[in-house]
Amino acid sequence: MNFVRDALVWIVDPTNLHGPESWPVHLLQHLGYSLLAVAIASAIAVPLGYFVGHTGRGRNLAVGLSGAARALPSLGLVTLFGLWIGVGLGAPMIALVLLAIPSVLAGAYSGIEAVNPATVDAARAQGMTEWQVLAQVEAPLGFPLLLGGLRSAMLQVVSTATLAAYVGAGGLGRDLFLGLKTQDYPQMLAASLLVLTLAVALELAFELTERLLQHRQTTPDPREIP
Repeated sequence: MNFVRDALVWIVDPTNLHGPESWPVHLLQHLGYSLLAVAIASAIAVPLGYFVGHTGRGRNLAVGLSGAARALPSLGLVTLFGLWIGVGLGAPMIALVLLAIPSVLAGAYSGIEAVNPATVDAARAQGMTEWQVLAQVEAPLGFPLLLGGLRSAMLQVVSTATLAAYVGAGGLGRDLFLGLKTQDYPQMLAASLLVLTLAVALELAFELTERLLQHRQTTPDPREIP
């Protein structure tokens, strides 16, 4: 039996393309959960990473906590928070945020640490305050590494967000778990292919963004050309 062919047939089946429980709706939910989780993780990890990278304080603690967070089992976290909070989006969202924080944190402080110290010293010599040095020099120059951390976090979250359906939320995990429950393997494979397609699309979007940034950094400003 050709499960790949049957999975593609399931994807293009009109009954699965329309309605509140169609896979396009679940795909948008899945993307929304992923973007929200990475946004919350960024709001927590970026300021912390910038502080660690700029001051050098707490680096060992940040590295240790990031490593420990990476080792946490996602399904175990979702189950634990689900029992504590109840069914819905809250439990998987907390787990996804915890999963995203290590990569974003590492990208944030690594980007600041990678800035040439001579450049930082020159900015201070011009009279810039520490906040100005961070905001106008270190953060822009370290942004490519931060973007790499966001890229890694997003891919991890997208692949794990299927667990949201485990505790009653939406997303492509609903199709995957329903297929598992009913032994509908084409449906399971179709959901997996859709998650894979979403991950690849986001990877390409980040790749394009990084290339545009590199092109912008290497292209001279016409006003600076004598």
